[in-house]
Amino acid sequence: MYEVKVARRFAAAHQLRNFRGKCEELHGHNWMIEVILTGEELNNAGVLIDFREVKEATDGILEELDHSFLNELSRFKDENPSSENIAAYIFEKLSSSLNNNRVKVAKVIAWESDFACASYSG
Repeated sequence: MYEVKVARRFAAAHQLRNFRGKCEELHGHNWMIEVILTGEELNNAGVLIDFREVKEATDGILEELDHSFLNELSRFKDENPSSENIAAYIFEKLSSSLNNNRVKVAKVIAWESDFACASYSG
């Protein structure tokens, strides 16, 4: 099994409903997103997938999130924009946007700080 990973960044504000802590207040993070893709076979060039393709697809998703108030996005109107749910959202969007039947999104990791992250694998 081959694995490819890219990391991207975005900044956004959010507040967690029913959290009972400081994170219920409006605050922001500079998130780092790691996307891990896997596959069994390499292409004719000896690569699983072009890093550029993964970066562009991920950047397209993050453009919607970047410099936004996440709670106002349709996905997070009723669902908390936690790092866990952000990772799941990116996983789902990226899985449907990549047009490569040899490669699948294995995991998305959402780092909200240098020392705290959450991940989602489908």
